[in-house]
Amino acid sequence: MTRATVWQVLLLAALFAAAAALGDEQTSTILGPENIYLYEGANALLAGDGEEGVRLTLRGLETAYNFRQEKTAHANLCAGFVLLGQASAALPHCDWVIERDPDNWRSYNNRALAYLALDRYAEAEADIERGLELHPASEKLKTVKGMHLDATQPVTPSIEIDDRREAMEEPADSEDADGPE
Repeated sequence: MTRATVWQVLLLAALFAAAAALGDEQTSTILGPENIYLYEGANALLAGDGEEGVRLTLRGLETAYNFRQEKTAHANLCAGFVLLGQASAALPHCDWVIERDPDNWRSYNNRALAYLALDRYAEAEADIERGLELHPASEKLKTVKGMHLDATQPVTPSIEIDDRREAMEEPADSEDADGPE
């Protein structure tokens, strides 16, 4: 699995919870999600369509009418911009969520991914550690921690292939080979 694929899987998994949450607080007079743009934006991000997901989520943020919707929008924008490879654009949205909900481990995970993309390793490590304090069993955070270690402490192969023997052997001359001419 490539590094980009791992990032996409982690982001999409974090978005899944947000997409499911958007439709769960309904009254008897509301049919469907409270904010259709946030809902459709989350679904687009889950499907891997970062551009459409971010576009719809930005529109949903404009029509958000409570804190929960604003927080969901910013969290999904954080993840969406990382998905698009626009880590600098992701950071303000990650920061917005963390400033208002410092116990949101998913935002620490996503911001750590943004920091990794920007080669800001110390900040990524701090976010990974804070996220793991909040949710020690998170496989997503453990995977991001592995990505951080790969970037900061790469493993060098301990196996060497000794091809000196092959270099010493001379190739067989086709003229001297036994067999019919």
